[in-house]
Amino acid sequence: MFKEIHNEKMEFKTLLDGQWINSETNNLIEIKSPVDGSLIGKVQAMSKEEVDKSISNAKEAQKKWRDTPVHERARILYNAAQILEDNAEEVADILIREVAKDRKSAMSETLRTADLIRFTADVAKSVQGESIPSDSFPGFNSNKISIVKREPLGVVLAISPFNYPINLAASKIGPALMGGNTVVLKPATQGSISGLYLARVFEKAGVPKGVLNTITGRGSEIGDYCVTHKNVDFINFTGSTQIGQRISGLTTMKPVLMELGGKDAAIVLSDADLDLAAKNIVAGAYSYSGQRCTAIKRVLVTNDVADELVAKIKALVEKLTIGNPLKEQVDIVPLIDNKSADFVEGLMRDAEEKGATLVIGGRRDGNLVYPTLYDNVTTDMKLAWEEPFGPVLPVIRIKDKDEALKIANESEYGLQSSVFTSNMNDAFYIAEKLEVGTVQVNNKTERGPDHFPFLGVKASGMGTQGIKYSIESMTRPKAIVLNIQR
Repeated sequence: MFKEIHNEKMEFKTLLDGQWINSETNNLIEIKSPVDGSLIGKVQAMSKEEVDKSISNAKEAQKKWRDTPVHERARILYNAAQILEDNAEEVADILIREVAKDRKSAMSETLRTADLIRFTADVAKSVQGESIPSDSFPGFNSNKISIVKREPLGVVLAISPFNYPINLAASKIGPALMGGNTVVLKPATQGSISGLYLARVFEKAGVPKGVLNTITGRGSEIGDYCVTHKNVDFINFTGSTQIGQRISGLTTMKPVLMELGGKDAAIVLSDADLDLAAKNIVAGAYSYSGQRCTAIKRVLVTNDVADELVAKIKALVEKLTIGNPLKEQVDIVPLIDNKSADFVEGLMRDAEEKGATLVIGGRRDGNLVYPTLYDNVTTDMKLAWEEPFGPVLPVIRIKDKDEALKIANESEYGLQSSVFTSNMNDAFYIAEKLEVGTVQVNNKTERGPDHFPFLGVKASGMGTQGIKYSIESMTRPKAIVLNIQR
């Protein structure tokens, strides 16, 4: 169904005002597979003038879209969810080739996104305003009533990452559209084809022209121009903390919603179910080769059970399958590029030089990093603090829960943490003191279900996501006061 957006040379067009067009620059960006380096396709490298046209067009289209009834917006989203579900195998194939997802994860992302889109439509239909009488405030009688409704913000710039190019684009587009906003989607360069496919899904579902436009091109060339554009009313960004901080510094009086990096800790106490902990830690640390903001990125375990836990984790890591997701179902896939693998390898070598114990792994083949586990990691090692975004897990031994809290909270990040214990008093003690957005008790760190609040503190983000929360973030209250003459 997607052949309309590319030609026989696999040169993908961009969506503007309901038309799939080529950039006037005649410049194209090659998208190569991280799996084998093969050329997947080429996307348009748009100019600043074309970016301006895309955003300005969305601004104009929003005047009509904001007045479209909610049930009509919901109908379009239901259509999009069904189209995505019907084409799940095709979308999964693109995810495997473009971002090296294993097939199981690619299918899961696609089907989960269809559910997210449907749920977004359902939730938006139940969003209600309120009426507030004046006489509940001291000194006022009942001659005033405030009628409060929610208004769209305008044009939402949705900037999605490479690692979940379907799900994390849809989690921005769906709530924005249901809130009455128009959307300009800027997918990550590696992930652009997936993002364009998703835009085609929404267009085919019935999104009116100009209500969803796409921008493709390198962030280094057009990124600053996009986020500072006068007609962008809201920025919804998922990506690195470094880029998020840059966006925050560039924008002035412009609301943002950001999901950034993390250094999620799994805290394991003496009374924990170690089999449960090991299973969740391995799933949380190594799925999609650790290229997830919510991946478990360090284990803080009490000394008395550390040896046993490390042995259990090692045994499970040994069972992970490694290889080419184009050929077989595997657990560990190549990282998104060689630059990422270089960074991960640098953290590994620093840990080894400073005395960390290599339990398993420690090898690299191109951009494929083997699942790696280090024990006896100390706080002077970069691996204790920096986010690898790769399949490398450090184990830091601690004496008690208070030392775990101290190390966890010293991080610049504050996305999620896990606590493994059979003592709910300890679980709540730790959960209340952790400086993170979410604490998982006896489970791995993870995003979802998608209607739960999802947020980070410190360098891990700004604002709250989750379907209802995202809709609220991209709308604002508007009060109309009725003055009653008596």
